[in-house]
Amino acid sequence: MEAVNGSGSGSGDEGSCDTRKGKRQYHRHSTEQVRQLESFFKEHPHPDENQRLQLSRELGLDSKQIKFWFQNKRSQKKAQNERTDNNTLRAENERIRCENMAMREALKNIICPSCRDPLLHHDHDKQHGLLKLKNENMRLRQQASHAYLRERTMSFVTNGTRKAAANSHGIDSYTSTTLDGDRSWENLTSEFCMNGMQETDRAVFAEAASTAMDELVELLRVEDPLWIGSANDGRSTLHRDSYDKLFPKPNHFKSAAARMESSKESGEVAIPATRLLEAFLDPVKWKDMFPSIVTKARTIQVLDAGISFNGSLHLMYEKMHILSPLVAPREFFFIRHCRQMSTNTWAIVDVSYDVFRDCSPSRCWKLPSGCIIEDKCNGKSEVTWVEHVQVDDKSLTHRLYRDLVCGCHAYGAKRWIATLQRMCERAMIVLGPTTAPTHQLEGVIESAEGRRNVMKLSERMVRNFCEVLNMSDRLDFPHLSELYNSGVRVSLRKSEGLGQPQGLIVSAATSLWLPFRLAHLFNFFTDENKRAQWDILSSGNPVNSIARISTGANSGNCISIIQPFVPKESMLMLQESSIDSLGGSIVYAPVELAAVSSVVDGEDIMTIPILPSGYVISGDGRKEVEGSRRSSGSLLTVAFQMLVCSDSVSKQLNMESVATLHSLISSTVQKIKLALHCPDLD
Repeated sequence: MEAVNGSGSGSGDEGSCDTRKGKRQYHRHSTEQVRQLESFFKEHPHPDENQRLQLSRELGLDSKQIKFWFQNKRSQKKAQNERTDNNTLRAENERIRCENMAMREALKNIICPSCRDPLLHHDHDKQHGLLKLKNENMRLRQQASHAYLRERTMSFVTNGTRKAAANSHGIDSYTSTTLDGDRSWENLTSEFCMNGMQETDRAVFAEAASTAMDELVELLRVEDPLWIGSANDGRSTLHRDSYDKLFPKPNHFKSAAARMESSKESGEVAIPATRLLEAFLDPVKWKDMFPSIVTKARTIQVLDAGISFNGSLHLMYEKMHILSPLVAPREFFFIRHCRQMSTNTWAIVDVSYDVFRDCSPSRCWKLPSGCIIEDKCNGKSEVTWVEHVQVDDKSLTHRLYRDLVCGCHAYGAKRWIATLQRMCERAMIVLGPTTAPTHQLEGVIESAEGRRNVMKLSERMVRNFCEVLNMSDRLDFPHLSELYNSGVRVSLRKSEGLGQPQGLIVSAATSLWLPFRLAHLFNFFTDENKRAQWDILSSGNPVNSIARISTGANSGNCISIIQPFVPKESMLMLQESSIDSLGGSIVYAPVELAAVSSVVDGEDIMTIPILPSGYVISGDGRKEVEGSRRSSGSLLTVAFQMLVCSDSVSKQLNMESVATLHSLISSTVQKIKLALHCPDLD
């Protein structure tokens, strides 16, 4: 009698065991039985009890034989499938390994397919392909989310425009928008904050910031062939063809007048890196750090606060304006991202983003720009700055300033570094310990707190003066000459803010070219013995400095309290003068003696009304050509303010006040030319 108690191969053999002899016996199924079993297996690999009994009757086999055959067949099928999968995986692995080896060999001799020129033969070549893919990926993501962003943006603009129209006072058809003329954009950013941001938006912003950071690091790390040094002034500018090969991207402006401005500059600043990072990520401190460049700054939304600055991601708004009402301001909505590169090194990148693409506030676009900050562990930092923008503002800039602006001198990296060095030096004096006086008048204000208060009041004065220069969209009186003089621009605003005289304030400014060096003009305006030759407020009388506070290593960088020899002895003048390699300024304002005393005694500086006037001097941006009759000189901007006592703004413009200030600024320019023995250039 057979006892089926084993497992076969599933091929038709069944094993049985003879308990008396200990021998295994085998029963081979017939070919027909195997054929029918396999046919049934295809349909039912797991037969139930009834199906097994039916097969047993049809094939003449025991039900246990049927059960064990199916078990063996399933095991055999599983083993076959595993062998097949293993063979397929081994073949795929070998194919990938061969492709990987071929790609490594190809990367060693990478060739640009369009021009057949070899690219840089270094390891970082591999990163360029990755950057290109990231740029393309970011562009596609932006397109995917653009419809949603555009719909929301246009809603913001409509609301902001309506509010601006409802709140406008309309002084007169002669007056333009006030100094808060970009209020509609502030409303726009406010509504953006209130409506919040979708997670898809955050992902796109993060991707854009990461790609921009990778590009900035490459721009800062690679010299040749990306950067070309100028033989004239040593400035570095991007080699356009090399840049376009490594970082291809579409132009944002189709106008033939659009151009790229790119520059790089390095310098040491007297401030620790962590304090510098804190200032860069705080819009108020950012604006205070660059008062002569940044007139408006705001964080629209903090996308990621980061940890110790690393990973911080901010969506920001910025308005830049410098030098003169004849230079067009620049406005940006951009992403600012900070990444810690090593223990003592950080990188900050700014890149424009088209949140408000269909209603861009100005014709400028910030390509990956920013800086690397390296802490020197001695209270100083090394900063390498890259400024890279695409602009279409030539038609908005007066010809007096076109050489300066189009030559990357006005908004270039060198100006940012020079301003940063000067302001950091000034900030360390304000916050640092009191040093021994180097000038006989520096010890007049004895207390350190009093000196700091005077410096803070002067800082507010300079900031107010820089805002006054933002008059590019103001009423423009007819030009006296398009070559050397811009005419006089006048604006009016109603002052209701804290720290300013109450009433209607008239501001006037003019710019002109003079055939003198920057240092020569700066020394002329800071010489007390020559002040009576140009200062209307001194009424032709000499002046005397009664106190002085140094704000930098250069003796021209200082704050002075000046006493004019006039009958009204209770009136003093607060003045701050500053100069760096690219420009200088002299800003002053009348301040009552009692107010100065209260500041020195530590009272709140915000309660003191101040109305500054002054001068801004800059190079003209011209290149001196040997043998050419054209010589380089300087550009001078003169700006005055005058208070018109009035409780309310009338629609009837006070043309008498405008005429008075216009006459004042014109006569001052003539006095300056006469004192400098300058030929009449008009």
